[in-house]
Amino acid sequence: MPIIPSTNWAVDLGPFPCYNARALRPFAFDFADLPRPFQASSTRPIRKSKPLRARVRVLLLQGKHGDGHGNGLRSGATPSPVQAREGERTEGGGGRRRPAPRPPPLRHRRDLRRRAPPENWLPIPPRSKIAIFTWHGATIELDGISEVEYVADETPMVSYVNVHAILDGRRTHAKASQGSGLDASQSVSQGPRVIVVGPTDSGKSTLCRMLLSWASKQGWKPTFVDLDIGQGSITIPGCIAATPVEMPIDAVEGIPLEMPIVYFYGHTTPNVNADLYKVLMKELAQTLEKQFSGNAESRAAGMVINTMGWVEGLGYELLLQAVDTFKANVVLVLGQEKLCSMLKEVLKSKPNVDIVKLHKSEGVVLRNQKVRQKARSFRIREYFYGLSNDLSPHSNIINFSDVSIYRIGGGPQAPRSALPIGAEPVADPTRVVAVNINRDLLHLVLAVSYAKEPDQIISSNVAGFIYVTDIDIQRKKIVCLTPCPGELPSKILVVGTLTWLEG
Repeated sequence: MPIIPSTNWAVDLGPFPCYNARALRPFAFDFADLPRPFQASSTRPIRKSKPLRARVRVLLLQGKHGDGHGNGLRSGATPSPVQAREGERTEGGGGRRRPAPRPPPLRHRRDLRRRAPPENWLPIPPRSKIAIFTWHGATIELDGISEVEYVADETPMVSYVNVHAILDGRRTHAKASQGSGLDASQSVSQGPRVIVVGPTDSGKSTLCRMLLSWASKQGWKPTFVDLDIGQGSITIPGCIAATPVEMPIDAVEGIPLEMPIVYFYGHTTPNVNADLYKVLMKELAQTLEKQFSGNAESRAAGMVINTMGWVEGLGYELLLQAVDTFKANVVLVLGQEKLCSMLKEVLKSKPNVDIVKLHKSEGVVLRNQKVRQKARSFRIREYFYGLSNDLSPHSNIINFSDVSIYRIGGGPQAPRSALPIGAEPVADPTRVVAVNINRDLLHLVLAVSYAKEPDQIISSNVAGFIYVTDIDIQRKKIVCLTPCPGELPSKILVVGTLTWLEG
């Protein structure tokens, strides 16, 4: 069994046929009407009696506490110890070895981003790309089969921790200013609003999770804002969302949902309807401002904002819009000098905005379009079936007359004869249009809106999602998959282009 020196130990578990993605708790299929979105609390999903057991585990044999990061799904079994030393990172190749004795049962699931106590097995799902970091050295044992294990000599963790220390100081200063009798509306009482930007696969989501986890360890409750509609860190893709974070984020199970607020965009790329994306950002920002105005603790804790990886053209325009809309005062740029320079030039008129360039982690894995599409599919499946297939969604039948389905954008255009000479008919990108129920809705994911009237759809958050499995035109029935049984909390459904093929 090889002994490899390291403080940063990365493992690529590769693709496996079994699913294990944590279902986002269906946040509200039994909700009462919400006077304020942040008063929401999610329903308890139905669980199967015997969830699947992860087959790849990591054991910290000895040494001081470590931090790590990763995401993913589940895998297969046999051990190799890794000796970690200060200032290095581990890499190597995984192969099939003889089966290992079964380890003691895992009593407390701890995430690799939290402090990992010695002699505690941590299950790792398949397709995971994880990194384990230790400040003081540790011995790690891998029980399972991985595609790649490697040691990295360089790590940006020191700069990341320095950023955390500065943010923590600003939170402390903001909290102190609130108790000093100063006007709470002054910017001095506002905690850091951090927006993390950079190209695709630069480690933005991972950095956001680390900053949130470290802040929660210090007793803060920062708000996480996810603007990445292509990935979906809080809920399924095609949404922008926010949730407070009060505990370290689990590397496997992801962000714990306490009081999420979710707006449904309905597409996985902003160029489908950029105007709608801007409007939804403003709606989310206004909701957060209302929450901060009544909660001094949340205001001092601030927010961490994750963004898309599209940083050119329209993507760059939306990025600047996000900085302005959420009043970000710290911009962290990962892995691109050009973007950092452009932002400094554009934002130089705002002296209260700090722009910091950080190196991306060498453990970041580049993904092609096919991998991204699979990740979106698993994310949607995770919502309905759970991380370990431990949730039991409900097959529901809905009458056509019981629901109304709407689409945002498009609709009938004015005829050319009614327009000025040379003008072209253009569809209103924020117009709410009723959709005829037909088989075109098959395999689409629909959002259940809290809106009472169609004109309230854009300004209303969503209760959850359903998946259309069949349309019976003759009987006028919609067969759909819902997270739990019972009536939907609203009769207004919103559709976009978000599709999913179950199987």
